[in-house]
Amino acid sequence: MAFCFRAQRYVFSSRRMLLPSVCVLAFYFLFGFLYQLSPTLGLNSRVPSQLQARPPRDSRPPASAPDDYIPLDIEPLVDNSPARNPVQDLQDAVPNLPSRYWLKKDKGMGMNKTCAKYPSLYQIRFNNGRWQTFDTSNGTFYLFNAYYDNRTLAERPAVRVLGMLNRVDPQLNTSCQLWFNGTSKPVFAKVSEYKYIWIKAFGKYKNGVLQPYLLSCQVPSDYAHQVPESVSLVERPCDTSTTNLRVLNNRPPEGKTKDFAVCVKGLDIHHADKSILLVEWLETLYLLGADKVFLYDLHVHPNTAKVLTYYQKTGFVDLTKLTLPGDQPNIPGLTHKYLKEKGGYKRLNELVPYNDCLYRNIYSYKYVVLLDIDEIIIPKNTSSWRTLMKVLVKNAFKANKKPSTSFAARNVYFLDSMQEKHGFYKDIPQYMHMLQHVHRARNYTKPGAYAKCFHDTQSVFTLHNHFPFSCLGKGCHAYYIPTEDAHLQHYRQECVGELRKVCESEFKAHTVKDTAIWRYKKSLIIRTSKALRRLGFFRQKSHIS
Repeated sequence: MAFCFRAQRYVFSSRRMLLPSVCVLAFYFLFGFLYQLSPTLGLNSRVPSQLQARPPRDSRPPASAPDDYIPLDIEPLVDNSPARNPVQDLQDAVPNLPSRYWLKKDKGMGMNKTCAKYPSLYQIRFNNGRWQTFDTSNGTFYLFNAYYDNRTLAERPAVRVLGMLNRVDPQLNTSCQLWFNGTSKPVFAKVSEYKYIWIKAFGKYKNGVLQPYLLSCQVPSDYAHQVPESVSLVERPCDTSTTNLRVLNNRPPEGKTKDFAVCVKGLDIHHADKSILLVEWLETLYLLGADKVFLYDLHVHPNTAKVLTYYQKTGFVDLTKLTLPGDQPNIPGLTHKYLKEKGGYKRLNELVPYNDCLYRNIYSYKYVVLLDIDEIIIPKNTSSWRTLMKVLVKNAFKANKKPSTSFAARNVYFLDSMQEKHGFYKDIPQYMHMLQHVHRARNYTKPGAYAKCFHDTQSVFTLHNHFPFSCLGKGCHAYYIPTEDAHLQHYRQECVGELRKVCESEFKAHTVKDTAIWRYKKSLIIRTSKALRRLGFFRQKSHIS
C-alpha cells in the first residue's frame, strides 16, 4: 500500500490521469505474488492438499519440443483390473478338456504303469486350437466334443463323441476309456456305432476327405447312473490315448427346461459388415420367443464381433470359437475363399457345429432351430413361437397319429430386387432391413427344399441344415407346417445357386406384399435402435448454423 501512496503523490504531481491505472497494476502484481506463495504459506485452505502437492501442469510438449522430449507428467493406460482366475482362463481357452488338468489332479491314474494310463496334458494332440487328434491304423479322427446322452428314447446311457474322420465306412475296432470322478482306473466300452452325418449321394464320399461322424460308447450297466468326467479314444484298451474330451452334461435345474435354442453354423463374414442386420435379426428372434442363440465364430468383421460380445453380456447369445480341422486353412480371408470355392467341404464342416449345438442343449431346451442370419420363421396367426408350437403339435398328432420329431417351415424368398421397385417406408428406419423388405415371391420353393425346422431335442439323433438325418426310437417323422400357419422368410440378394436359372420366372416375376413381420414393428424398432445406440453405431449429426 505504501507503494501505491508514493505512486499517487508522484502521479498527482505530474500526470493525474495515470493514477487509477497504476494502482490497478500494482494490485494485480501483489495478488499474483501472494497466490504463488499461498500453498507454501497455507493461505489457500480450500484447495485439497493432494492438489496443492501436485498442481496441474500442461503435459503437452512445447510446440518446438525435440524428438527426445520425455513427458514426465502423463501415465500410460494399463489394464489394472483384478487378475482373472487362471483355472477359468484355461478352461475357456480349451473347453473340451476336463478341469482335472487345471486342478492338477491328473497324476497316478490308469490301470497300471503300463496299461491305459491317463494321458498327460502334453500327450494330448491338439489340432487348430479346438480339436483333438486320434490316429488309427486306418485313418485319423479330429474330435470336437463329447456328450452324455441318457434320453428316454436312447437304448441305454451313452457317451457320444462328435468329430471328423478322413475315411468313409470305417472298419475300426476302437474303444472308449471312460474316466469317472472318484476312481483312478478307466472303464472300457467298445465304440458301438460310427454314425455317418451325411448322405453318400450328396457327394465328397471318398477317403481322404474329412467326413462328419458321431461315435457312440454305451456306458456299462454297473456305471449306468454315473456320468463320466471325460473320455479317451484308443484302438487297443491298454493304449495311452492322445485324446481326452470332457463329457458335457448340461442340465438345467429341475423343471427349468426352456423352449427354443437357435443354432447358427460357423460365421465366416470376415470382410462384410453384417452388424446392423445381425442386431435386427437377434432382436426379432427375441420378440418371437427364442431363449438363446448359439453361434460359432470362424472369422467375423470387427463390428460383428462387437455385436456378438454385446449380446453375450446380455446372456442372449452363446458364442463358440470355431476352426476347421486337419490341414484346412484357418487364416482370415483364406478360410473364406476356401469355403466359397469348396462348397462340398463347406457343407461337411458345417455339420459339426449344428450337431454340437444339438447335443449341448438336449436337456436344456425343448426345441433347437437351425437358422442362418438371413432367415427367420414367422408365424402367421400368432405372435410367438411358443403359441405356434402348441397349435402345430396338436395338428401334427391329429394328422399323423404319432408324435412328430421335426416341424418344417417352407422357404419363401424376400429378394432385394422385389422391394427396390416399391421404395422405402417412411415410418420405418431405412437400416431395418427385414421391416423394410415386405415384398416376397408369391411361389414357395418345393416342399422340403430349403426348409428349416423346429427339432424335438428328445427325438433327433443327427441333424442336417434342413432336416434330421436320423432319430431315436422309431425313426424321424416330419410335419410340414402349412404356409397359412408359418413360413421361413429368406432375405437374399438372389436365389441360391441351384435355382438361379429359374429365379426370374419362378420367383421374381410374381411377387406379393407380406407384412406379417410388421406385427413386431414398434417393439423391433425400439429394441434395435436402443441396441445400436449402446453399441455406438449411430453417427452424431453435426449442427452447422
